[in-house]
Amino acid sequence: MTQGKINVTSENIFPIIKKFLYSDHEIFLRELVSNAVDATQKLKVLASKGEFKGELGDLTIRIKTDKEAKTLTVSDAGIGMTAEEIEKYINQIAFSGAEEFVEKYKDDANAIIGHFGLGFYSSFMVSKKVEIKTLSYKDGAVATRWECDGSPEFTLEDTERTIRGTDIVLHLDDESQEFLEDHKINDLLKKYCKFLPIEIGFGKETDWKDGKSVETDKDKIINNTKPAWTKAPADLKDEDYKSFYRELYPNIYEEPLFNIHLNVDYPFNLTGILYFPKIKSNIDIHKNRIQLYQRQVFVTDSVEGIVPDFLTLMHGVLDSPDIPLNVSRSYLQSDHNVKKISSHITKKVSDRLKEIFTNEREQFEKKWDDLKLFIEYGMLTDDKFEEKAEKFFLLKNIEGKYFTLEEYENLVKANQTDKHGNTIYLYTSDKEHQFSFVSSAKSKGYDVLILDGQLDSHFINKIENKLEKKRFTRVDADVIEKLIEKEDGYESKLSKEDEDNMMPVFRSRLPEDGTFFVQFEPMSETSNPVVITQNEFMRRMKDMSAFGGEMNYYGSLPDSFNLVINTNHPTVVKIRDDINTKLASQLAEITKEIEAVKADQSALEKLQEGKKEEEIPHEEKEKSEELEKKISNAENKKDAILTGYGKDSKLVKQLIDLGLLSKNMLKGEALEMFVKRSLELIEH
Repeated sequence: MTQGKINVTSENIFPIIKKFLYSDHEIFLRELVSNAVDATQKLKVLASKGEFKGELGDLTIRIKTDKEAKTLTVSDAGIGMTAEEIEKYINQIAFSGAEEFVEKYKDDANAIIGHFGLGFYSSFMVSKKVEIKTLSYKDGAVATRWECDGSPEFTLEDTERTIRGTDIVLHLDDESQEFLEDHKINDLLKKYCKFLPIEIGFGKETDWKDGKSVETDKDKIINNTKPAWTKAPADLKDEDYKSFYRELYPNIYEEPLFNIHLNVDYPFNLTGILYFPKIKSNIDIHKNRIQLYQRQVFVTDSVEGIVPDFLTLMHGVLDSPDIPLNVSRSYLQSDHNVKKISSHITKKVSDRLKEIFTNEREQFEKKWDDLKLFIEYGMLTDDKFEEKAEKFFLLKNIEGKYFTLEEYENLVKANQTDKHGNTIYLYTSDKEHQFSFVSSAKSKGYDVLILDGQLDSHFINKIENKLEKKRFTRVDADVIEKLIEKEDGYESKLSKEDEDNMMPVFRSRLPEDGTFFVQFEPMSETSNPVVITQNEFMRRMKDMSAFGGEMNYYGSLPDSFNLVINTNHPTVVKIRDDINTKLASQLAEITKEIEAVKADQSALEKLQEGKKEEEIPHEEKEKSEELEKKISNAENKKDAILTGYGKDSKLVKQLIDLGLLSKNMLKGEALEMFVKRSLELIEH
C-alpha cells in the first residue's frame, strides 16, 4: 500500500473545487460518464489496431446508486489503469506552476476543469470520499484501488478485481444526498448523456408478470448511441428526421417544416441537424431549443450569443469537437472556432431556404406562414442573411397569392403609383376588422397585402429604406382617395364656410375616450360619409414600441385618429342644408356682427401702417384688444349655437358611430345606443 500527497503545490485545490463548482455541481456525472466513454472508446481503437487481442465483451457503462451505503458508482469496461497510470493521471493533476493556475482560474470553475483535464476531480463537489477500483487491459496488470477524502492525501494499493475496467465510487456528502435518488440521476443522464456513443445502463428493464411490474436482468439503456446526426444524410429518410425530432422534443406535437443536415469537415468539424419549427408569434418561447454537443456530450442548450440571434428560433442539434466542452458561455461566444461555425450555419440556412424556394416553390409557399417570422427576424438582425433572404422573402395578398419583392413591384407598379411617383404597397393587419377599407381599395382595383405578423411593422420600416420610391401604407391610414393620390381628384360640394360651420357640429359628438381630429375630404358620393383613419407613421411607431428599443417613446403616446367627413356624401350635404335652414338667421346675424368688427379692425390697421410698436397710442392698442375680444366672443357664440345643434342631432351622431363601427371601435354601451338610435331613425 502506498500513501502520499497529490502533486499540487498549492493545497487549496479541493476547497476551490468545492466552492467554485458548487453552483454547477451536477456536471460531475457528465464528467465521470464522459471519462468512462473515453476509456471504452480507447479500448475499441486498440482492438481495431490489433493492440488489444482480448474479447471486448459487454462494454455497457453502468451507473448504480446504493442508498444504504450512500454511494454512487460509475463503472466501465474500458482500458482501466495501472498504478503507474493513476500516479500520472490522477495524482499528478497539475504541473510546475500549480499555484498560478489555481489563482488564475479560481473564479471560473468550468475553466479549471475544461482547461486542465480535471473532470474526475469534479466528483469532489459532491463527495466526502472517492474510490477508484481499476484493472488495466494490459497483460499481467494488477488491480489497483485508490482512495482520497478530499484532502491532498491519498491511498494507493493493490486489490482484488478480475474484470477489466474502472469503478468510480463516490461516497456522497451530506449536502448531496439528492444524487441517491433514481429520478435525479435519470434526469441528469437524459440531459447530459442522452446521445453518448457507448451504451449507458441505469437500472433494469421491467416486465409485467402476474399483474405486477417485475424487474429483469436486462439493463435499462438510457441513451441512443447512434443519433441521426451521426449518420450520413444518404442513409436517412424523411421519417427518420421526423422521428429524431420527436426524440429530441417529446413534448412538441407539431412536426417541423424542413430540416438541414450539417456535415462539415473543413475548415472545422461540424455535424448536426437543424429544424425549422412552426413559429407564428411569441418569439421568446421558441428560443434555446438548439442543443450543443461536443462528440455527442451535451454542452448547453443556451445558445444565444453562440449562434446568431435569429437562429436560436431553430430546433435541433449541433456537434463539434472544436467546441470547448467545459467553459463558460462568455468564453464560447468569443471562441474563434465558435464564431466560424456560427457564420457557416447562417450560410447553410440561407442556402437551404433558397434551394427549397427554387426547387419546391409550391411547398415553400404552403409553409411560408410558419416560416415568415423566422425569416423576418433573421433579416432584421443579420445583414448577411438579409442580403440572401431578399431573393426568397414572400409577400402574401388577401387572395392568398405569394410574390417575391421583385414580383410584387411588377404587379402593382402601374396601378398603384401616385402622382409623386411613389409606388404604394397597401396592406391590412386584420382583414376582418379592416374589411370596409380593404373593400374600398379593391373597388379601385388595388391589390392589398396581409401583414399581420409580430414583426411586420419593424420589417416594413426597414425594407422601405432599401426600396426606392416605394411605401407601405395600411388601408385604414387614410381615405381611399388619399392613400394613392392621383391627379384627378373630386370637387367638394361644401364651401370653406360650410366646413367651418360643420366643424363644431361634428366635434360636439366625438367619443370622449381617444384623440380625434376632424377633417374634410371630397370623395365619391358613394363612399362612406364618415371614415376613421389612423396616421401610418404614428401607428407604426406605436406598434414597433411594443418590442421596446428606440420606439418606446411612441408607445407612451395616446392613440390618435382622424375623423374624415366626406364632403360629397348626400347625408353630409343634407346636414349642411339643415344647418343653413334652421340656423340661417342666427348665423347671419353673428356673421354680420363679425364682419362689422373686422371692418373696424381694418380701418384701425390702416391708421397704424408704418408705425413702430412704441409709436402706436395706448388708446389704439386698447381699441385693437377690444375688437379682438368682440370677434372672439362672437365666434364663441357661433360655436355654441353649432355645438348645440350637433348635440341635438341624432343624424350627426349616427354618422360618427357608423365610422367607428366600420373601424371596430364601437363597443359596449355606445354600441347599444347606436342600435337603439338606428331603430328610431328607421321608424321615422
